[in-house]
Amino acid sequence: MDWFLLLKGLILGIVEGLTEFLPISSTGHLILVSDLLNFNDEKGKVFTIVIQLGAILAVCWEYRVKLRHVVTDIGSRQDANRFVLNLLIAFLPAAILGLLFIKTIKQYLFHPVPVALAFIVGGLLILWAERRTHVVDVERVEDMDWKHALKVGLAQCLALIPGTSRSGATIIGGLFFGLSRKAATEFSFFLAIPIMFAATFYDLYKNRDILHLDDVSVFAIGFVASFISALLAVRGLIRFVSHHDFSVFAWYRIGFGIIVLLTAYSGMVQWSA
Repeated sequence: MDWFLLLKGLILGIVEGLTEFLPISSTGHLILVSDLLNFNDEKGKVFTIVIQLGAILAVCWEYRVKLRHVVTDIGSRQDANRFVLNLLIAFLPAAILGLLFIKTIKQYLFHPVPVALAFIVGGLLILWAERRTHVVDVERVEDMDWKHALKVGLAQCLALIPGTSRSGATIIGGLFFGLSRKAATEFSFFLAIPIMFAATFYDLYKNRDILHLDDVSVFAIGFVASFISALLAVRGLIRFVSHHDFSVFAWYRIGFGIIVLLTAYSGMVQWSA
């Protein structure tokens, strides 16, 4: 058993869980950490997709009561029907663009320097969003209509650029479009369920030939670590947005992106091309 490989799986699982639902880009962090750990080959890229399933199951567990009610009430309650329709509408834009362009995006943008640039640009956008007047016309996820859902779904398309952050694009997009902090954050959580399930199983199917039984242990460790750390992050973020804005995440993104660029151009870290 390769204990160093298992340690890599544990580290990446923790990174995925802690960053998936914060507006700091889990994909960007995974690309950078995988590069540092030299776990950025094809199998490593599949691994970083699969462990996202652990993070999304953490959301399913945290909101299991609401999700169970939605499932049992579909067809009989208007609010449940509207909730599911909103998720579908918000899911489709990124799903369609992802299928069309994901190969090109992975070829040209899944590298540390483009990720660092996206970190910085995303941080500046968050600061801009926090400094503008925030008019709230949707206090709860249940109050959203299909127009709000479509706008958030279009904002999520920006997250196809690694380093942008899926949660960052949907949360900040939600703020721009009149959602309260809590509503934008929770809808981002719920929207992650279909998009990440689809991405995970699509990637597993597409890369099934390079996976073997020997990979089960490292995938399992990454999955469990992702689930536990994501559960902690989701609970912490909901408490955080009740009393704070997202500026701290913006400054983190900008600082982290600048560090990656400086280490790349100074030669301190030999990032992949």
